[in-house]
Amino acid sequence: MIHYRPFLNTDPPHLVEIWRSQPPERGLAQPMSLELFEHHVLAKPYFDREGFIVAVDGDKPVGFAHAAFGASDDEQSLIYTFGCTALVMVRANYQRQGIAKQLLTFSEAYLRSRGATVLYAGAMRPMNAFYLGLYGGSEMAGVLNSTPQAQQLFTSRDYREVDRCSVLHLDLKRFRAVVDRKQMQIRRSTTLAIREDAPPPNWWQACLYAPYCRTSFELLDRTDGRQLAHATSWSMTPLAANWGVHAAGLVDLAVVEDRQRQGLATFIIGEAFKHLLAQGMSLVEVQTMQRNTAALAMYQKLGFVEVDQGVVYRKQ
Repeated sequence: MIHYRPFLNTDPPHLVEIWRSQPPERGLAQPMSLELFEHHVLAKPYFDREGFIVAVDGDKPVGFAHAAFGASDDEQSLIYTFGCTALVMVRANYQRQGIAKQLLTFSEAYLRSRGATVLYAGAMRPMNAFYLGLYGGSEMAGVLNSTPQAQQLFTSRDYREVDRCSVLHLDLKRFRAVVDRKQMQIRRSTTLAIREDAPPPNWWQACLYAPYCRTSFELLDRTDGRQLAHATSWSMTPLAANWGVHAAGLVDLAVVEDRQRQGLATFIIGEAFKHLLAQGMSLVEVQTMQRNTAALAMYQKLGFVEVDQGVVYRKQ
């Protein structure tokens, strides 16, 4: 008989087995190891054993659900108004027995007991506390289209789609930087500052990216040193091991408001890609919300192709 309880310190080897029993998926890191699970999940300072619900058959864990909270606006603390079921996973030979639904029920109960009034399914910023580099991609992408069983679980429990992102890949060896008058003018009037192993800007980012090396790119005005644009990349190991390539995620791309739509984003991306290629990267992943049509158009112009989509679900 299946029963449900919070996480115990003896669980990790069994949780790794559950993870490794999952079918191959583009957005799921394999093979999972005890070291990876402990470092990327259990070691987070906000990990709460009560929010990690384990399904047990006798004394053998056969599934789990992980409920979590996200960051405050200043990314210096947790906020409990909104809760998220980040992941539900059941051992392959125990699926289709209602275990996942029961795990989700316990996850929701935990979130509400801590003060959540709105529930989400699928981790996405700012509710991206866990699993970066293990599920999703360059960022947490909600629930991926490539994991349809997970999507079916949430829609069957009255979760509704509220947002959707595109997951895009670019083969760096095929990348050709845009060369035109506008780009040449940007090159003459700016300086690119690159920092390896860039320090995180706040507590939340330090927690998320602790296992990874990040590189920051800052585009500075040559006349006054003002930052005009910035972006960050990080090495997507272990997730990219599935794909057999060295891949980087490009995140936090932004241009100051008064200089948008002037080619600065295209320029800093091109310079970042040259650097990543020189560092041995062969693929770059980006994500953007589908409603951001300007960003989608820019990425497509640069040669990115969509490889997946991620859906954020909400339940009142």
